Amino acid sequence: MIRFLDISNHTLFWYYLACNLSYLMMLIVALKTSAAHQRRLESHRLAWIKESPMSPPITVIAPAHNEENSIRVAVRNLLELDYPELEIIVVNDGSEDRTLKEMQEEFHLRPVRAVYISEAKSAPVRGLYRSDTDARLVVIDKEPGGSKADAVNAGLNAATSPYVCVVDADSLLERDALLRMMVPILADPKRVVAVGGIIRVLNGSEIEGGHLRRVRLPHKSIEVIQVIEYLRAFLIGREAWAQGNMLTIISGAFGMFRTDLVRAVGGYRSRAIGEDFDLVARLHRHLLEKGVDYQIRFVPDPMCWTEVPSDLKSLGRQRARWQKGLLDVLWPNRDMLFRPRYGRIGCFALPYLWLFELFAPVVEVVGIATIILAAWLGVLSREFFLQFLIFGYAFATVISMGAVLQEEITYKRYNDWQDVARLVSYCPELQAQNAHYDLASASRL
Repeated sequence: MIRFLDISNHTLFWYYLACNLSYLMMLIVALKTSAAHQRRLESHRLAWIKESPMSPPITVIAPAHNEENSIRVAVRNLLELDYPELEIIVVNDGSEDRTLKEMQEEFHLRPVRAVYISEAKSAPVRGLYRSDTDARLVVIDKEPGGSKADAVNAGLNAATSPYVCVVDADSLLERDALLRMMVPILADPKRVVAVGGIIRVLNGSEIEGGHLRRVRLPHKSIEVIQVIEYLRAFLIGREAWAQGNMLTIISGAFGMFRTDLVRAVGGYRSRAIGEDFDLVARLHRHLLEKGVDYQIRFVPDPMCWTEVPSDLKSLGRQRARWQKGLLDVLWPNRDMLFRPRYGRIGCFALPYLWLFELFAPVVEVVGIATIILAAWLGVLSREFFLQFLIFGYAFATVISMGAVLQEEITYKRYNDWQDVARLVSYCPELQAQNAHYDLASASRL
């Protein structure tokens, strides 16, 4: 038993150390690329993109299910996005409330007869509508498909633009988000096939008339901790992975894709638990198997703001769903592991996800349990425990602080110094709270 506890505890120590060293390298890469992105953005006048006849049209697809209370404001916000040629497709995914009627009353929808080809699989479409007040707005009314992916596929089938941007109907996009998203695409249109934007936590901010007036931190601790998590995930993780052209996920709340490629892989997989991760994995596979020179990029400053869970029960369910979605993608693509034809995705990105994402809840929960058991039996080395706190807990805390400081140095969305101080003060608590999330995820897997 003592030998088992010793092996388990040292395994957890080296696991934490490897994970934190990986994040430290990603932080260094992210700091360099953020500075480069800021310089690159300064050389691009967004007005040029807005005024240029060469800017490609974009179709924004927004699935909506039972959104009667917010759909009017949400659609108005999409129509106010700053981009020269825009098509907005709202997919009413079998809503049982007044979602469709609210849009009919607000935007004067009329039925249209149009060619609708089901290239991507989705539930049957009941009707197509176009707004008489703004011809850019198209509404698809369809039978419930049971997933967001099914609704997006319906929108994809009707899209007429070379690029599609998938958003959540209840998320809030900044007005110039699409202009900023197109910067890497216009810089290299042949190679850049998809771009992900950053998701920020909306909880606590001041909203007026459906517009973000002032960015503030949430009041609840559980929400503040998620702010730090999102900063780590996007400003460090996705920024660094994209720099190596190994980005494996573009958030379903805000992502831009080349329309023809999404259709070429069959659209979204309707039964996928993590449809956003699944789509990007299939795009990587498709393009690598064809030997295409491509890039999937990440842009850290076109902001999409979304509400996050505000209680532990909802958060635990969300994290468990994320873990199941991760397994749902990694297992079917296990044949890509360590195969030269899949390059850096098969040799680095996917192994990292298996080791430090999928197995993390199990490893951490078992490891912490053995540390507690070793302490109870009186066989826990004081020196080992000190090293574990330094390299497992304090190291991760410093990296979280690095993400907060990176945000403050580069993007400065939290202008109140008290908000920044609160973010830094919650970094140590993040590590303890993550153990709770991992336990919740492991118990539901």
